[in-house]
Amino acid sequence: MITDRQGEIATALKQDINRSQYDTPLFELIGLENEISLAVSKLAQWAAPRPVERNLLTISDQAYIQPEPLGVVLIIGAWNYPWALTLQPLVGAIAAGNAAVVKPSELSEYSASLLKALLPRYLDQELYPVVCGGVSETQELLRQRFDHVFYTGNSTVGKLVMEAAARHLTPVTLELGGKSPCYIDKDVDLRVACRRITWGKFVNCGQTCIAPDYILCEPSIQNRVVEGIRQTLLEFYGPDPKSSPDYGRIINQRHFNRLMTLLEGYTATVGGQSDSSQRYIAPTVVKDVPPQARLMQEEIFGPLLPIVTVSDIDDAIHFINEREKPLALYVFSSNKKVIKRMLAETTSGGVTVNDVIMHYTLNSLPFGGVGQSGTGRYHGKHTFDQFSHHRACLVKSLGMEEVNIVRYPPQNRISGNPGKLEHHNV
Repeated sequence: MITDRQGEIATALKQDINRSQYDTPLFELIGLENEISLAVSKLAQWAAPRPVERNLLTISDQAYIQPEPLGVVLIIGAWNYPWALTLQPLVGAIAAGNAAVVKPSELSEYSASLLKALLPRYLDQELYPVVCGGVSETQELLRQRFDHVFYTGNSTVGKLVMEAAARHLTPVTLELGGKSPCYIDKDVDLRVACRRITWGKFVNCGQTCIAPDYILCEPSIQNRVVEGIRQTLLEFYGPDPKSSPDYGRIINQRHFNRLMTLLEGYTATVGGQSDSSQRYIAPTVVKDVPPQARLMQEEIFGPLLPIVTVSDIDDAIHFINEREKPLALYVFSSNKKVIKRMLAETTSGGVTVNDVIMHYTLNSLPFGGVGQSGTGRYHGKHTFDQFSHHRACLVKSLGMEEVNIVRYPPQNRISGNPGKLEHHNV
């Protein structure tokens, strides 16, 4: 399906979010194809019984862990990458042997409609139905009993999903978000750092759950960081990003209004232009943002990049740890001690050093949040494991029954001395 229908998928994404023809395969399709290829090539290995260590009482027996399907799972996708974030979990669910109800986001309506039309042509619709609709349809799905619920989206809805699942004691995977910090050390190569940060922040018009949400840097380099981002934006999108085929749009009017409200009261250092009729917001940088600003109170999820100054790495670590655990953390530094401290003294769902977003692309790494940024992991084998019950199996022989005398009553069968009996207990 991914190979056959690339053109239709790209058209739907263009209509949904003005996704460029180049970014569609890069951010939606290549990763999906890799997930499918990996699952096909490794499935026999993933599904095989895994022998475990035995003790003296089971030395001649079989002890192993057997992955088995959970049953019927619910996958609720997201609108910002509607194909990758909906179908990647489905790949793992199918590999693990489950049936799945797929609920694409109604906000990416063209992609949702296309997925509903296409998936039954490639998969058994009795086992993998697609349910389209909005809040009421999602609420109705959540009233049903599933064996696992996999949700990608914001933390507010994530809590509702978890609450609904709890009524059936259904386990959940919640891929949420949060404010992912990006610390820039004063001794790093700022040209490279600014290029990588600019790409990760403004691709998909900033609507990426692991985009750098804000920058932390010392005051001495703030203006150089701003200038580095300004020059990179000019290189990437030209003097007028609005006319660039590579620059996206905000998903809907509600999110556009929310972002414009976040920007109220601030003078943009870079960008700041907007057009409500096109849901266009220029790549925008705001410097000297105070920690208590509204820009710093919620996940931005758009093309607004605040810069908060910190006095040193101690201040940066303190700033990060005062807030909820983020989905991602980014550190730009050439100093191994700085990198080591950041990794050792903070926590986050994932971390990338000297780049952004790229840990997501490595399917040998588990992807997921911690605390308010989510629970559970996926990608590659981690998705298979997330959708599997890992059954503990012990297959014993009927021989060597004399060994079991130590656990049968009466306890004086071996010796009338309790002290000696204790020696035989395990």
